[in-house]
Amino acid sequence: MKNKLVTLIGGGGFLGRYVAQALMRGGARVRIAQRDPRQAYFLRTQGGLGQTQFAGVDAGRPDTILRAVQGSDAVVNLVGTFATGSMQALHVEGARAVARAAAQVGVDALVHISAIGADPAGPSVYARTKADGEAAVYDAFPRATILRPSVVFGPEDQFLNRFARMIETLPVVPVLRGPARFQPVYVADVAEAVLAALSSPDRFGGTTFELGGPDVVTMIGLQRWIAAQIDRKPRFLELPDIAGSLIASLPGSPIGRDQWLMLQRDTVATGSHGLDELGVAPTAMAAVAPGWLVRYHKAGRFGVRAAIEA
Repeated sequence: MKNKLVTLIGGGGFLGRYVAQALMRGGARVRIAQRDPRQAYFLRTQGGLGQTQFAGVDAGRPDTILRAVQGSDAVVNLVGTFATGSMQALHVEGARAVARAAAQVGVDALVHISAIGADPAGPSVYARTKADGEAAVYDAFPRATILRPSVVFGPEDQFLNRFARMIETLPVVPVLRGPARFQPVYVADVAEAVLAALSSPDRFGGTTFELGGPDVVTMIGLQRWIAAQIDRKPRFLELPDIAGSLIASLPGSPIGRDQWLMLQRDTVATGSHGLDELGVAPTAMAAVAPGWLVRYHKAGRFGVRAAIEA
C-alpha cells in the first residue's frame, strides 16, 4: 500500500483510528472522511508529514461521498450505528452510495465493514440492514471485500470497558441473556484484516469474511472473567428473558429493543473465511485486555504493580 491513497469513510471512530494507523505503518496515505473531520485531527500525529488528509462527508448525501473519494486508490466504509432510526440510511443507502462512488472513480479496492449476524431475515433491524447493505455493496461493486467482525474489543471500546465499569461500581450486577455467546475480536486484528484485503484485492475481492477472536464466551462467563481480572467480587444476577425484554422496552433503558433482539442470536463466526485466510493471527483477550482493564482494579493501577513486584 506504499504511497497509495486510501479514503476511510468514518475513519475517526474506534475501529477507524486503528485502520488508519495500520495503513500509515504500511506507507499508505490516508484521507479521513466524516461529518466533522476535526474530531479526527488527533490522527495527524500518527503518520508522517503529508500522510493524512481530512474531508467532510455526509453519509446521506452521495455528492459529498463522491467528492471525498476522488483520487483514491482504495476506499474503506466504516460507518455503522446502533440508532434504529438511522440504520436504513447509514447501513443501506450510505453503503450503496459509497460503493457506487468507489466504482465511479475506479478505485482498485473497496472494503466494507459489516457485522457477524447480518441476515435479511434476522430478528433485529440491525441484522437486516447490515445484510441489505452488503447486497447493495456487491451490486454496485462486485469486487468488494466484506468484513463481518464479531464484537470488537480494544482499549477505547464500549464493550469490555462498559462491563468493567458496572462491575467496579455495583455490588449486584444484572446480566441479560447470560447464555448468549460472543467471539470477541481485537480491534488491531480487524485493522490488519482491512490492510490485508486492500493489499490483495484480486485475491480477496468478492469475498465475505467473518472475523472472530480465539475465544468464544458467554455473556455471564465474560463478565465473570472481567471481574476476576479487576479483583472484584460482585453478585451476578442473571435475569430471565421476560425481564430483559421488559427492560429493553422502557424509555431511557441502557439497552434498546433492537439490541435486545440482537442478543437472541449468538455472535460467533460460522463462515469458512476468517482472519487466518487473511494472514492475521487472532489475539486472545487475556493477552491484551488486562493492560487497560487495570484501571478498574480494586487495588488501583499502582497497587497492582506493587503487589506484582512484591
